[in-house]
Formats: sequence, C-alpha cells, structure tokens
Amino acid sequence: MSSRPTLSNKDARAVFLHRHALSGDVPRDLPSLVDRIGFVQVDSVSTVERAHHMILSARSRPYRPRHLKAPLERHRAFFENWTHDASIIPTEFFPYWKLRFRREAESLAAKWNRWQRHGFEERFEEVLDRIREGGSCMSREMGEGGQKKGTGWWDWHPSKTALEYLWRTGDLAICRREGFQKVYDLTERVIPDAHRDPEPTEAETIDWACSAALDRLGFATSGELAKYWDLIRPDEAKAWCKTHLGDDLIEVDITSADGTVRTAFARPDLPDTIQDTPSAPGGVRVLSPFDPALRDRNRAERLFGFHYRIEIFVPEPKRKYGYYVFPVMERDRLIGRIDMKRQGPDGALNVTAFWPEDCVRMGQGRIDRLDSELHRVARFCGCDCVTFDDGWLRVS
Repeated sequence: MSSRPTLSNKDARAVFLHRHALSGDVPRDLPSLVDRIGFVQVDSVSTVERAHHMILSARSRPYRPRHLKAPLERHRAFFENWTHDASIIPTEFFPYWKLRFRREAESLAAKWNRWQRHGFEERFEEVLDRIREGGSCMSREMGEGGQKKGTGWWDWHPSKTALEYLWRTGDLAICRREGFQKVYDLTERVIPDAHRDPEPTEAETIDWACSAALDRLGFATSGELAKYWDLIRPDEAKAWCKTHLGDDLIEVDITSADGTVRTAFARPDLPDTIQDTPSAPGGVRVLSPFDPALRDRNRAERLFGFHYRIEIFVPEPKRKYGYYVFPVMERDRLIGRIDMKRQGPDGALNVTAFWPEDCVRMGQGRIDRLDSELHRVARFCGCDCVTFDDGWLRVS
C-alpha cells in the first residue's frame, strides 16, 4: 500500500477547477484572470464566438469581447505568441519565451524549408526593413499578397512565411488584429522594455516553466508540466522534478474518474489545503473546445471521464457529433456536448443537438439550467433569442 497522500477524484477535480478559475473567487480584472490560467488560446473558428472570448466568458460572466482590446493592444498587458498553439499570454512572461524563440529559429527553418521549398529566409531582411521603415503591416500588404487565393495555410507566399517565422522566433510581434488578420510590428515597438530586456538563462526558464505550470495545474506528471506551456522538453521537466522532489515537491496519488490511481507531483502543502478548496458553483456552463481545462485531452479524460475530440478535420460523414461541438460542464462534471451556431450578427443562437453523457439524466431541472446558460451565451454573443432544432435533445 502506498504511503503517498491520495486525492480522491472529487478532490482532484476541485483542485484543478479552482486553479483554472472555474470555481471560487474569480479575478474581476482581465490581466489577473489571464495570469491565473496562464494563457488563452486564440482560434479563427467563430460559430458562436472566438475561442479566447468563450474561454474568458466561461469564467467572468460580465466579460464581453470589447473588454480585451485595451489591455491587449493599448496597455500591452498581454502579448500573442505560441504555447501549444497561438495564444494570448501575460506580457510579464515574455522573457521566458526567448528560449522558445531560439529553439524555434532552428527547428522551424528546417521544417518550413522542407514544407515550402521557396527560400523564404531570403525575405527576412526585406520584411524587417519594410516594417522598420513603413510601420506595422498585414501579410496581404506585402508585395505578394500573403497567401495564394483559394489555398490553405500550407501554401503561404514567401513573405507570409517570413512574417510568421519572424513572429514565431521573436523578431516581430502582433500589435493588433484587424478582423482576425494579424498586424505585425517590430517586437521592440510592441513589448515594453521592462519585459523585453531580461535574459533568463535556460535553467531559469526551465525552473519558471515547471513551477508556473504546477501552480496552475495543482498536481501534474513531469510530462504534463512540459506540455502546459510547451516551452521546454519532457526530459527537462523530468530532471526538474527529480531535482526538487523532497524539498519543493512531493508525490501524490491521484484517483481518476474510473477509479485507477496515477502518481503525480504537487506542492508539499497540497494535501493540507484540500479542505479549503472551494466547490464548483451550481449551474451549467458551456466551455470552448480550446478551454485550457481541456487542452490536455488525456488529463481531462482521466479527471472527468469525458472523452472529447474536436471534429473540424474529420470528414462530415465520419463525424460522431459535429464540426465544432462545445463541452458542457455542470458543477465539477462534464455532462455532455452541444452543437450550436450563431445565425447572423443579431439573430438567434440555434441549437442543433445536445448529447448528454450516458450517466447523465436530463430531468426538467437540468434542462432548465442548460436553457439558462444558453440564453446567457446568446446575450454574450449578441443574439436576441435561442432556437432549438426538432429532436435537439439526443437522449438514447
């Protein structure tokens, strides 16, 4: 029998949801809220509202998309770059992205040269000079138009590839978006000096990445720590855990939704603070498919017993649910998934289908709570009503 502390599945869910601002007191100001969860993924799909707005709205009911513009574009509280995907990140974290910039400079050059085969590196100085002298620009303002008409991201023009490379490796930054198009500028004109100048060592970056990830996860394997920001390698996170175990870290056993137990790392005081962790609030909330709480699909499945995969890239005849289906949470459980879409800028939020999990009974009280949340989402995204297709409740 293990001598390690054991967290029940209920306690593990409570810790995780609290760390991800889905329970307890939620910061009212956006910089504090984004800092609490670490990053907010940006995605172009907008069947209801874009992912970053959905993520923030799920945690802060007063939030509206217009609230993000000033802290992101004027106050520079956030910058936009890469975690596992394009994300909005607190600007105070920028120094720790420098390790990623250095590593991506080599890896992307090799990968994108195999992919593009058009010598995009020859455009670097031309692109930088264009922005240095002419100011910020979008890819379509470069001579080649940025992207060939009718093609996808894999068929960028050389200047578009150069812009993305220079952004991903730190020479350029996103100063704003127009529509959803990135507007690039020199990093020195976007990131304040106080956050651009520090030069953490590799060891300092690894230490920060692991420690900051653990604080936001509550408990984690070394692989989960590495995956959280996607800044460092799994072997670096594993070595960090080994070095800190017994002093800054302990091992704990985490009970999964299916009753199995998995060993993870945690702060030494975690077992003693479980009783102070707030319970998830009542009611239902719709989450973005890209919510940070679901970003690690395997971890979410272990904690919640909820198997979720987005089906955007699955051919329509092979989809089990739909193109862009939203997970639905009630208290500390994921109770189902919903397919819905905004019909026009001021029209209806139309619900095509809701699939409850097998163990979830859809009594009238739960249906009313779901309906209340759907009307909240409708108000959030500017719809004046909620409509339901015939047979929308898919109870087997």
